[in-house]
Amino acid sequence: MNKFFFRAISIKQNLIMSALILTLSSLITKILGFFYRIYISNKIGAECLGLYQLILPIYTLVWSISCAGFTTAISKLIAQEDAKKNKNNINLIIKQSLIITSIISFLLSIFIYFQAKNIANLILKDDRLFFSLKILSISFIFMSLGSCIRGYFFGLRNALIPAISQVIEQIAHILTIFFLINKFKSIKDCCAVAVFGIMLGEIASTIYVYICFKSKKYYKKNKLEKKQNDFSFLESIKKIFLISLPLGANKIITSLLSTFENILIPQRLILNNNFNLNSALILYGKLTGMAMPLIQFPSIFLLSLSVSLVPDVSHSRAIKNQKRIDNTISKTLLYTSLVSMFSACFFITFSHEIGIFIYHQNISNMLKNLGILCPLLYLNIVLSGILNGFGRQFFIFKINLISSFINLLTIYFLIPKFGINAFFLGLFLNLIITTSLYLKLIKKNIKIKLKINNLLIKPLIASFITFFLIKPIAHGVIFPSYNNLISLIINALIMLLLYFILILYFGCISLREIKDIIDSFFKTTEKNERT
Repeated sequence: MNKFFFRAISIKQNLIMSALILTLSSLITKILGFFYRIYISNKIGAECLGLYQLILPIYTLVWSISCAGFTTAISKLIAQEDAKKNKNNINLIIKQSLIITSIISFLLSIFIYFQAKNIANLILKDDRLFFSLKILSISFIFMSLGSCIRGYFFGLRNALIPAISQVIEQIAHILTIFFLINKFKSIKDCCAVAVFGIMLGEIASTIYVYICFKSKKYYKKNKLEKKQNDFSFLESIKKIFLISLPLGANKIITSLLSTFENILIPQRLILNNNFNLNSALILYGKLTGMAMPLIQFPSIFLLSLSVSLVPDVSHSRAIKNQKRIDNTISKTLLYTSLVSMFSACFFITFSHEIGIFIYHQNISNMLKNLGILCPLLYLNIVLSGILNGFGRQFFIFKINLISSFINLLTIYFLIPKFGINAFFLGLFLNLIITTSLYLKLIKKNIKIKLKINNLLIKPLIASFITFFLIKPIAHGVIFPSYNNLISLIINALIMLLLYFILILYFGCISLREIKDIIDSFFKTTEKNERT
C-alpha cells in the first residue's frame, strides 16, 4: 500500500511540475517578445521601427489566410481522434493539412515576392520596404508548416514543444539583430535585417517542431489495418474545412481591418501640417513599437491568471453549476481591476522615466494616455476570454468588427486634423463601446450583482492615493534620480507595496483569498493536465 501511496504522490508532483513548466514556457515566450521589442527599437531607432511595424500587419494577414483556422482545426480533430486511439485518422489529418497550408502559403509567397514593389509603393506608401517584403515572403511556407505541426501537438495535449518552439523563434530574432544590425547603416537595410530575423525565426522554429514531429515518440507511420471508423480522403478534407473556414474567415477579416488601421496611421499623419513622412514614421514607431508593448506587458501576468480561472466557465456550464460560474467571473473581474488600476498608476507616474530608461526616447505623453486606458484595455481582454468560455465566438467577432470600424473612422477622419491624439480618442470610444457590450451580455449569463464598490471604486481610490503619495519618490525626494535600473525597480516596488497595503486595508482582497488563488492555480493546472 505504501508503494502505491508514494507512487500517487510522485504522479501528482510530476503533473504539477509539468503544468508549471508549461505556464513558465508561455510566460518566457511573451517576456522574450517584449524584450526583443525593446532591443530592436534601441538598435534600429524610431523611424526604422515605424517601417518595421508597417510590414508586420502584412505578415499577420498572411498568417490569418494560410494557417490561422487550420491550426485550430488540426488541434480539435486530432484531439478527438487521439481519444479514440485512431492513428490512421491522425496521420491523414496532419498530412492533408500540411499539404493544403503549404499550397496556400506558397501561392501567397509567390504573389508577395513578385508584387513587392507595387505593395510597397501603392499600399504601404514607402518604396524602402520593397526588399523587406521579398525577404518576408520566403518565411510564409515555414510559418504555415510550423503552425500546423504546433496544432498537432496541441491536439495531443503537449503544449511544451510549441512553447519551446516559440522561445527558439524569439531567440533567433534577437541573435539576428545582435550579429547583423551593426553591419548596416541605412534605414532600409536595417529594416530588412529585422525582417530577415523573422524569416530565420520561422525557419528555426519549424525545424525544431518538425524534428519532434518525426521522432518515434510522436509520429508513427500509417501501417495499421484499415478500420471502419477511418476517414476517407474526402471526409478528412471536409472535416478540416468545416472547422477552419469559419475560424479562418473571422481571423482574415479582423486581420485585414487591423492591417488597414496600421497602414493608415502614418499616411493620415502626413496630412497633418505638423508631419512629413519621416516624422510620421518616427511617431508611428514610438506608438506601436514602444508605447503599446509596454502598456500590454502587465497583461501577460493577467492572462496567466485568467488561464487558471476562465476555463472553469465552459466546464461549469456543461455541468450547470451556476454558482461556480458566478464566482469565477466575479473573481476574474476583481483581479483584472486590481492589476489594471496599479498598471495605470505606474505608467502615469513614471511615464517619462520608463521611456527614457528603456528606449532612450520621450514617449511620456503616449504612456500617460495609454495608461489612463489600462483598466479598459485589460478588462476587454478578460471579458472576451470569459465570453469564449460561454461559446460566444460569433458575438466577439461582431464586436471586433465594430471595434475596427470605430478605429478606422477616427484614424481616417480625425488624425489629419488632430494628430495622434485622435488615435487615443478613437481607442477610448472603441473600448467604452466594446466593454459595455461585453458586460451587458455577461450580466445576462450570471445571477449575481457585480459589486461595483470592490470592483471599481475601492481599487480606483487606492490607485489615486498611491499616485499622490508616490510623487515625492517620482520627483527624486527619497531617491535622487532614475539613472539606473536599481533605482527604478526600488521605486516600483515601493509603489506596489503601498498599493497592496491599501487594497488589503480597503478589503478589496484578503490574505486568505491570495492563498486561495495560489491553491486554485495548482489544482486547476493539475486538473487540466489530467484531462
